[in-house]
Amino acid sequence: MNTKKKSLLSYYKPYRGLLALDLLFAVTGAGVSLAVPLIVRYITNQVIYQESSTAWHTILTLTAFMLLLLVVELICNFYITYWGHMMGARMEYGMRNEIFAHYQKLSFTFYDNQKVGQLMSRVTNDLFEITELLHHGPEDVTISLIKIVGALVILWNINVRLTLAVVCFLPFIFAFAVFLNRKMKYVFKQNRVKMADINGQIEDNLSGIRVVKSFANEEIEFHKFEEGNHRFLETKRKNYLYMGTYHSVLNAMLTGVTIAVVLVGARLITTASMEVTDLITFLLYIANFTEPVKKLINFTEQFQNGYSGYVRFREIMEIEPDIADRKDARPLMDVKGQVDFQDVSFRYEENTETVLDQVSLSVPAGSYVALAGSSGGGKTTLCSLIPRFYDVTSGSVRIDGVDVRDITLKSLRSNIGIVQQDVYLFAGTVLDNILYGRPDASREEVMEAARNANAHSFIMELPDGYDTDIGQRGVKLSGGQKQRISIARVFLKNPPILIFDEATSALDNESERVVQESLEHLARNRTTFVIAHRLSTIRNAQRILVLTENGIEEQGTHEELIKLHGIYEKLYHTH
Repeated sequence: MNTKKKSLLSYYKPYRGLLALDLLFAVTGAGVSLAVPLIVRYITNQVIYQESSTAWHTILTLTAFMLLLLVVELICNFYITYWGHMMGARMEYGMRNEIFAHYQKLSFTFYDNQKVGQLMSRVTNDLFEITELLHHGPEDVTISLIKIVGALVILWNINVRLTLAVVCFLPFIFAFAVFLNRKMKYVFKQNRVKMADINGQIEDNLSGIRVVKSFANEEIEFHKFEEGNHRFLETKRKNYLYMGTYHSVLNAMLTGVTIAVVLVGARLITTASMEVTDLITFLLYIANFTEPVKKLINFTEQFQNGYSGYVRFREIMEIEPDIADRKDARPLMDVKGQVDFQDVSFRYEENTETVLDQVSLSVPAGSYVALAGSSGGGKTTLCSLIPRFYDVTSGSVRIDGVDVRDITLKSLRSNIGIVQQDVYLFAGTVLDNILYGRPDASREEVMEAARNANAHSFIMELPDGYDTDIGQRGVKLSGGQKQRISIARVFLKNPPILIFDEATSALDNESERVVQESLEHLARNRTTFVIAHRLSTIRNAQRILVLTENGIEEQGTHEELIKLHGIYEKLYHTH
């Protein structure tokens, strides 16, 4: 299904049976609540005037019937509360899966402009409000309409003039509700935005808590959070101002209905136009009538809340991934590893500066190529075009002669291994993190990959070996240990093409030496791109490319580039 055409109502489709039963029980429960006052009216109008024993027998029979209705109402309310909420929970489950799967499809370009906390808010807070609407909406509207219409029909049959006194209030009540809902619509949407901002700030702060504490900037962070929290409070203040006006005026109007009924009813009794028992029945139905009016009008508040969440949900779902498989894309098979850049130009967004301008480069299979140059020269960007983290603005990137845009993303990225400077390890065990390279691998294969990455010995010294929990982002490990686990992950993946993105630049000399050995072992017989920060680590590269904003300005071996006395030599002596 095209996500752009998917309506809110379409989420009921898998649960039509549950919804039908939910509405059936809602109708039945509403019918029970309408029946009880009629039985009371029958008893007070007719039964009490019968002969004593007959009256008592009738009262007992009607009481038994009302107890039966009570059981029916209990069953209806249980179904509505339990299975109705389960229907909502299942919808929430499905929508959460849907948006999470969509997040996985979106490219780096999307995440470059987003905050994680705000994206999380759409998966949690927004979806809860949407499913509350999807669950409560149909049953609340159904129950309310049945009770309102049913009560008015019954009241009309009891006394027309008294019913007209009630009906006169309805246009004013609903006009007031419509007017204030327009005001509330914007405020509810702002609440969502401000709450997402707060989630973003919290996520940012907690992710960087070690940096915060190392600079003793807890107070600065608190003030930043307090400002965002204050903006949220101001939005809430407007929200509650409207809600306070809404509920207080609404309750006053509904109380006014009761006062009008008592006033008109008392007048009708004094003129012998109405029985006292009918006024009692009327007042019972007014209670039965005003409660669904409140519920129906409160539904409009719930609708605004849920629908504003749905709008934000659709905003994400309707973002088309800018990196996706073409219709005729095919898997990459029997990879040799030849990589060609043909007149490649790239910029991150429209109207931004060009990062790469008509770069052409041919890297034979099995080559070890290093990229050097000052920061901002486009080294990481060039390598990011190979696995299609970004698409070229013009030109093409080819693997074994095939444009990467004609290859399925899964097979393309399955054949490329990346070791980055900023290693990301997931919460879990050492084994879990190495298995990420190939989830179906055996424990023995994981251990072999760790040995190749010079990681096995330190892993075995951990409290539980490969089953040691390493904490969020591998916080319990040193930089060198994390880096070697990430290399083991790539060893297990065993790809024909490798990208090392400044993989040793953040390490101390001893760790760098061990990691460098692991990287060189991994690079054997594979097409390897090394983005170098410390140029001493690429002296043995078969070919070094010096990349600047003008493109590839120099290339050759280390010795050849030093003899040129150009950019590379200056960079080498600087570092």
